[in-house]
Amino acid sequence: MSGVPASAAGGTGRRPTPGAKLGTAAVNQASLWNIANILTMIRLVLVPGFVLLLLADGGYDPVWRALAWAAFAVAMITDIFDGHLARTYNLVTDFGKIADPIADKAIMGSALVCLSWLGDLPWWVTGVILGRELGITLMRFWVIRYGVIPASRGGKLKTLAQGTAVGMYVLALTGPLATLRFWVMAVAVVLTVVTGLDYVRQAVVLRRAGLAAERAAK
Repeated sequence: MSGVPASAAGGTGRRPTPGAKLGTAAVNQASLWNIANILTMIRLVLVPGFVLLLLADGGYDPVWRALAWAAFAVAMITDIFDGHLARTYNLVTDFGKIADPIADKAIMGSALVCLSWLGDLPWWVTGVILGRELGITLMRFWVIRYGVIPASRGGKLKTLAQGTAVGMYVLALTGPLATLRFWVMAVAVVLTVVTGLDYVRQAVVLRRAGLAAERAAK
């Protein structure tokens, strides 16, 4: 025995200070409030504000529609940055995994439903896009035990086309721009269907491979 306290000899024998576990828990809890999650929360908060702006004054006032477009644009921009920040700076949390896709579908779904309700967009277009998103989400859960279907380039292009098309419909466009937005939406619908079928193919292949692996392991 040297009589030198363990802390002075390098700290290996230091006893945990009272409340250390509580402090660690507080740090872990604080990680919820990172920039990626805050951007996701902003997008969720924007949804009701966007709906109110889009439907204000009967839904046909160009000024209110422009403000609604601004809210929609901010939501789309935060969608781009929150996932990138979470992956780049290791800010991925369980809250973000759940809230991010909910926020995405909430802003896009509310825009499509409102535009169809106002008569600007056919209901079948809204049905195809929302049906695809719901179907792919359920399918991911169906095969999650065998693996995760990654987002494809086509899926990202589909998201970009949908966001651009819906944003153009939110604005009170006339003339050639109104014709252009029709074709942009047509491209978005085609990409929605094609990428949806590709996800189905990937899910079937993944499930078959998983079942084969299970049978081989028995």
